[in-house]
Amino acid sequence: MAEYAVAQLDEIDRIDDGRCPWRPVRHHFGITSFGVNAYSAEKAGDRLINEHDESAEHDLQEELYLVQHGRATFELDGERFDAPAGTFVFARPNVTRTAFAEEAGTTVVAIGGTPGKAYESHGGEVWMPLNQLYEAGEYEELIERGREAIEAAGYPMPLYNLACCESLAGRKDAAIEHLRAAIAGSERLRRLAAEDSDFDAIREEPAFVELVSENAD
Repeated sequence: MAEYAVAQLDEIDRIDDGRCPWRPVRHHFGITSFGVNAYSAEKAGDRLINEHDESAEHDLQEELYLVQHGRATFELDGERFDAPAGTFVFARPNVTRTAFAEEAGTTVVAIGGTPGKAYESHGGEVWMPLNQLYEAGEYEELIERGREAIEAAGYPMPLYNLACCESLAGRKDAAIEHLRAAIAGSERLRRLAAEDSDFDAIREEPAFVELVSENAD
């Protein structure tokens, strides 16, 4: 593996999850120590950053945004800030944030990590193109379209989500298999699965009960 890499933004394939198109910078370079993505607007008024905070138990990320090109407006806990090119915006986990482009082509680079914790990728670049199928209840189509890519990438969260779809589609054995792989990669998913209604169809299966047990290996 080369010790360095160079790429122009346009060389990183854009992903569209039905909300804000983005370029998976971290995934492109194989970065494992921190998260970094880029968001570009096609026209003025486009939302660049989905409204969210990072205060959920499994995130708690601090995020730093850099307006790399153009001009944006950031909203942080309801307060608006003008952000021309060269502006840094820092948000702690509990801050609700979003951003809009003021010019066509505005690009924002986002970098994130959780204080005191090793970085763990959620594999959004694998899952998000499929998320609309999940939201629409098209579980079989999602499985057929996404299974190989999710298995090949090996990220715990997409494997977990695949297991959810397989449970909802009645594919019990596959759901158990992928849930087991997801938990092996991220222990926090054990507790999440125990309370997730997507697994109601397999909740009484002995293998599932064993997987979500707090005493499981």
